[in-house]
Amino acid sequence: MTRFSRSPVMLLLLMLAIVPVTSATVVLSDVAFTPNPPLEPGKSLNVVARYAIIPSGSTTFSPGHQLQMQTGLDAAAWEIQVTLDGRNAAYLQKTGRVAFVNGELLSYSTNHDVGMIVTIRGIVPPGAAGSIMALQVDEIDNSGRIVPGSTLTITQPVAGIPEEITPVPTRTAPLVTTPVSPTKAAGFTSVLGILGTGIAILLLARPKK
Repeated sequence: MTRFSRSPVMLLLLMLAIVPVTSATVVLSDVAFTPNPPLEPGKSLNVVARYAIIPSGSTTFSPGHQLQMQTGLDAAAWEIQVTLDGRNAAYLQKTGRVAFVNGELLSYSTNHDVGMIVTIRGIVPPGAAGSIMALQVDEIDNSGRIVPGSTLTITQPVAGIPEEITPVPTRTAPLVTTPVSPTKAAGFTSVLGILGTGIAILLLARPKK
């Protein structure tokens, strides 16, 4: 019969295998936009979001996990400041629509306060309509999958494109000319002839001085 020695190292490994790794809770504490929403397509936008890391395990964040951050802005530039007990602890700069934060930068003993200040500078896509996802944060486990319930999404409305007002053309009423019938024209000429003859007779009948 073979006997196995139970060393402290073996017991620790067994405990780690049995106890599941719990995820931290990322809480959005504040967010600001410059300029203020609604967002204008084709215009620049700055987003500053503050997060608190609430531990739910033996550390503030699992070192084997990471945070995935996404934005719908074009030409996005990221500045990520990790804070520890209110002081700056780590600083990251990224570009593109996706940025990652390694879990080791967020992992401390639970007697510490860990947070993040995420700043994004980008451009609202010219063809954006309805709303746009300004910032989304997901916790990714060590197998590359999103931890259920960890997604935090910030969306903002996009200003609608004003309808073009088509001016109503002004129509000028055409000049209507009523043609004179030959009969009326002849009658009018006859009247003028009679008047002319009458005036001539009056002039001849006047006594000469």
